[in-house]
Amino acid sequence: MNEHSLREDIFNILRILSSNNNLTQRDLSNHLGFSLGKTNYLIRELAKKGLVKIKNFSHGDHKLKRISYILTPKGLKEKTELTYHFLKSKQQEYNRLREEWENLRVTFRQKNGLILRK
Repeated sequence: MNEHSLREDIFNILRILSSNNNLTQRDLSNHLGFSLGKTNYLIRELAKKGLVKIKNFSHGDHKLKRISYILTPKGLKEKTELTYHFLKSKQQEYNRLREEWENLRVTFRQKNGLILRK
């Protein structure tokens, strides 16, 4: 897994958990298109880094285990920073594609003897 892909995966987990902390790992896994094992691993790593708090809401032995994944203040800060970098990356990608499109358009028009207009 490359660094960019890992950052994007973490960004997506933090983004989803910031809007809904009542998801199970299976729900989160389905939303993200990850395996349950990958989701479990990433959640545990985020908890180790202090970005996510894992809270068990079942208190009795006979109750179903209910766990919530809560973004910590550190996790919210990380999500904000990742959002900034994600949007900056998308803006650069957009600008690069727009320039490439313009170059193709100019080349096409020149090859076909068409008048250039914007």
